[in-house]
Amino acid sequence: MKLLIIEDDIAFSNTLARRMAKMGFECQIVNREEEIVSHCETFLPEYVLLDMKLEHSSGLQHIGAIRQVLSSAKIVLLTGFASIATAVEAIKLGADDYLTKPADTKLIAKKLLGEEVVIEDAFESTMSPERLEWEHIQQTLQANDGNVSETARQLNMHRRTLQRKLQKKPVSK
Repeated sequence: MKLLIIEDDIAFSNTLARRMAKMGFECQIVNREEEIVSHCETFLPEYVLLDMKLEHSSGLQHIGAIRQVLSSAKIVLLTGFASIATAVEAIKLGADDYLTKPADTKLIAKKLLGEEVVIEDAFESTMSPERLEWEHIQQTLQANDGNVSETARQLNMHRRTLQRKLQKKPVSK
C-alpha cells in the first residue's frame, strides 16, 4: 500500500508518515510543490494524501496533474480550511475524498482505504484545540531535537511561555 503524502509542514508530514507506516502503508513525503509530479511518476502510489494549503499554491491546483499520472490512485484532500465549496471543487477536479484537520490517522486510513466512516467516529477523533496545540508543540520540539529556544522561535512564542506550556500535563483528547 504505497502512500504519497503531499504536505509543506515537514514536522507534520514526518509524524503522519510514521503513523501511517505503523498502519501498513509504505510512505513517501513531498514537501515541495515542484516535486509532486516527479514523485508520482517514480513512486507510483496507490494512495495520495494532499494538503489543501501548500506553501505557494493550493492543493486543488495539483489534483489534475496527479490524476493524469495516477489515474486509479485514491486521492484524499486534507485541509484545515474546510468549506462546502472547496469540497465540491476538489471532487469535481478528481479528488476521491475530503477530510478536515485535525484528522485522526485511523480516520485518514479508513478514508484512503474506502472504508465506511461512522459519523460518531469522526467526532470522537477530533481533538480539542488545547490537545491540538499540545501535539503541535511536541512535534515541533521533537523536530528540533528538544531545543526549546529554537522551538519557541518556530512557534513564534516567548521561550518562557513555551517552558510553562511544557511543564503542564498533556490535555486529554
